[in-house]
Amino acid sequence: MLAALTLVTGVAALLLAAWCGFAAYRDEPTKDWHFIGMAVVTLLALVELVVGIVLLARGEDPEQGKTIFVAYLLGSFACVPAAGFMSLAERTKWGSLTVAAGGVVLAVLQVRLYDIWGG
Repeated sequence: MLAALTLVTGVAALLLAAWCGFAAYRDEPTKDWHFIGMAVVTLLALVELVVGIVLLARGEDPEQGKTIFVAYLLGSFACVPAAGFMSLAERTKWGSLTVAAGGVVLAVLQVRLYDIWGG
């Protein structure tokens, strides 16, 4: 379950990054539709956080340790909302680029989570 959710979250993050990167290329700030996309990706990260905690509570252990796994789960959950808040402060193309970077970072964190769990 965690591997499929990690894949879906990573792909959604890359799609958000491409979408916001294209907006930055067109010299546009983040718009309401971008924030809806960020909400969807954040919801996926929240589901992943809950699933990860439930797996740990059931006694399953990641290969590389619980502490680092939980740290990456929390970082994954906070990544896109932090980029979204920063894009609100910068209402130019750089705000869109910030969200695009946040999406790429989230995708990389997903790969790392998969490795930590033992994939």
